[in-house]
This record gives sequence, C-alpha cells and structure tokens, in this order.
Amino acid sequence: MSFSRRPMAMRFSPVGCVHYGPELNRTTIPAAPVVRRRSLTADNDDRRMLRLGIRAQNVGTIECEVSVSTITRREVIRGGAALAAVAAEPVLARSRQAPTEMAPGIAPVSLKVNGEIHRLNLDSRVTVLDALREHLYLTGSKKGCDQGQCGACTIHIDGERVLSCLTLAVAVQGKSIETIEGIAAHGELHPMQQAFVDQDGLQCGYCTPGQIMSAIACVREGHAKSDADIREYMSGNLCRCAAYPKIVAAIKQAREKMESV
Repeated sequence: MSFSRRPMAMRFSPVGCVHYGPELNRTTIPAAPVVRRRSLTADNDDRRMLRLGIRAQNVGTIECEVSVSTITRREVIRGGAALAAVAAEPVLARSRQAPTEMAPGIAPVSLKVNGEIHRLNLDSRVTVLDALREHLYLTGSKKGCDQGQCGACTIHIDGERVLSCLTLAVAVQGKSIETIEGIAAHGELHPMQQAFVDQDGLQCGYCTPGQIMSAIACVREGHAKSDADIREYMSGNLCRCAAYPKIVAAIKQAREKMESV
C-alpha cells in the first residue's frame, strides 16, 4: 500500500481490508490478526512524518484515515546539526593524534638564552627576535622597524651586540644569548640599568632595552671614553623621544662602576 497526499480511506472487516483510493477499482488486503481500538497520533510538535488516526465506526468494521504530514523546519535544522556532528567526529579524532612528523621547513632548534637551554621546533626562517618574543615569551627585546635600522631589538650573542631581527634562530644554536631579562643579578639591577634610572635616560621606554644592551657592549668594547665616542658607537640605536643627552650621562655613570669591577 502506498501513501499519497490525498487522504485515503480503508475499511477493516473480519474478511479483509477494502482499499478505497483515488483509483476506481477496489483491492482487498488480508485483515490484520488483531485491530486494537486506540489513537496513534503524532507528538504535539508533529515530529513524526506519518500520522495514523483510527476510530471505531461500528461493531464489525473500523475506518481509518491515513495522511502524510510535511517535515518542519525545526526537524531539518536538528537533523542537519546531528549529521554534521557525526561527520566531524572522525576529523576531531584525527586532530587529537600527535603528528608523526614535522611539517616541511620546520626544524628542531636548541637555544641557550640567559643560561637556560630551550628546545623548540621552528621554521627555518624564524628570527631570534621572533623566537624570543613569540615562542619563549621574552618580550623585553622590542620589534621597532624589523629592518635593523632602529636598534630596539639589540641583544648579546657570545658577548657581542647583535640585531636580533636580522639574525636567524637556526644560526645561533650552540651560542650564548643574553637579553635584557638576564642582565640583572641577585635581585639587583645591572649598573647600566640603574644609571638609566638615575639619569632619567628614557621617556616612553620602548627603545630602552635596546639602548641598555648597546650601552653595556659600548663600555665593554672600550668605546665609552668620551662623549663623542659614545654618540658615535650608540648611533645605531634611535630614540624617538630624543633623550640622547641623558643616555650619554647614564653611560658615563655606569662606565665608572663597570670598569671598577
């Protein structure tokens, strides 16, 4: 028996079921063994597609009407969400699995920063500055121009000042990296840090970490004997607040203490 949008009537009798459909002919179907007198209606929100109502007509015959209801929009949305969840389950399961091999261009890198060894998996194009800031979260070294022009990213590698924005991380493996976070010792500021505080050698402070790292190297290199030497060998570090006179004074103050140690 097939269903159509037009209601169909059928009669159950002790000998069989007579189908009165759109067609003119009549078809007899064997009767069900037991016909219970009850209502099989759908839920209140029409969640079932088939609604079957049975009502008693007389003692020997029961008449029923069969109709097909439409699917509600709520059911479509609910079914689509369930299907999407089932389809996404294998993808989520695969994403939780640890990768068996590294992506192309990624290499294991070991960096010694402020006396500690850090092992990272980095793209071969990552600079020391990005490795410090984005992977080790040492944000003292600043990214100013990212072209090696301002000096805000200055750090020490094996005791020499280096522009970390122009140095690849894979190229400094096995070398000692020192950043602004590592120059203080035993809870006390480095003499250069203290001199910048005493001489007020900063305003906004953005370039100050690079200024201090360059100033320490300037004294170690022996290029802090005069104001002219200091200005010459600190010329690679720009201060947009123009605190240059006080930076020179700070370097002169720290030089005396650093040379006496």
